[in-house]
Amino acid sequence: MKLTEQAVLDALKHVDDPDLKKDLVSLGMIRNIAIDNNQLRFSVFLTTPACPMKAHIELACRNAIQHFIGPDIQVQIEMTAEVTGQSKIAEALPGIKNTIAIASGKGGVGKSTVAAGLAIVLAESGAKVGILDADIYGPSIPLLFGVENAIVEMDLVEGKELMRPIDAHGIKLFSIGFLSKPNEAIVWRGPMVSSAIKQFMHGVNWGALDYLIIDLPPGTGDVQLTLVQNLPLSGAVIVSTPQKLAVADASRACSMFELPAVNVPILGLVENMAYFTPNDQPEKQYYLFGEGGKNQLLEQHQISLLGSLPIQTQDQSEKSIYTSKNVKFFTEIAGNLVRSLAINNKV
Repeated sequence: MKLTEQAVLDALKHVDDPDLKKDLVSLGMIRNIAIDNNQLRFSVFLTTPACPMKAHIELACRNAIQHFIGPDIQVQIEMTAEVTGQSKIAEALPGIKNTIAIASGKGGVGKSTVAAGLAIVLAESGAKVGILDADIYGPSIPLLFGVENAIVEMDLVEGKELMRPIDAHGIKLFSIGFLSKPNEAIVWRGPMVSSAIKQFMHGVNWGALDYLIIDLPPGTGDVQLTLVQNLPLSGAVIVSTPQKLAVADASRACSMFELPAVNVPILGLVENMAYFTPNDQPEKQYYLFGEGGKNQLLEQHQISLLGSLPIQTQDQSEKSIYTSKNVKFFTEIAGNLVRSLAINNKV
């Protein structure tokens, strides 16, 4: 078959996005087709740079060209991404495509660690990422990134002064921890907390972001209600440990997002501290807190498991989560998260 742009499009109509269940051409993912004799170049725009199916899709495109046009075609494919989002989020926070809440009904299950790990993996994939630390009483994000002494400066944007987020390895961070002393207790009533959350959403110069990750405090109270009333959420990630008490509280968090007045999609569950693996026995997994606690939660709320994290140890020399070897465990979880998010955005 003669190599033409139409022939290329016809061939690539046989390649489907595994998650969206439609062909790449219909989804508008095939662009920048260039032909020079038997040399072909084109770009594939995925829905996220963290797409775990990137290599699979590229191979499928090459096979389709060689099968439907000819085996002698020299194919050069640029695998890139254009992160999808929802217009209602851009209207509320201009420049931001997706807002993801990291939530649980219980403290101490590792929400902040999960938020930080996901942000790092997404940023390393090429996405523009920010974290809003919404835990006013117990901000952890500054310490996790080793920037607890950072000083907030102001930007003048269209005649309005906005707080500049702290940049940590290309991730934009904002937390009450940047506005208070490290050991200072924040003793505020609900209305003051709600006012601070609104300020962090609309009074910070977030700029253009593919993903704004919001690290929620424990429970289902003022902060959660303020957030859902003032900012459309792309979805929520629930974090729990295997114990019955943690699972029961995580179930309450799921129920909150499922309320008709809230109606936030649950993108999946992260099971933290699921098992322990000794450094000298990497093949072993010891379930110190029991096994299978997540199954009832997954079935009851009809949500998917994004992944399980082991109990993580951190060397004293590691000053932030960014230098921790444990970040590698978040790669699969981040891939599953963005797949769930892309499907939800297309619905």
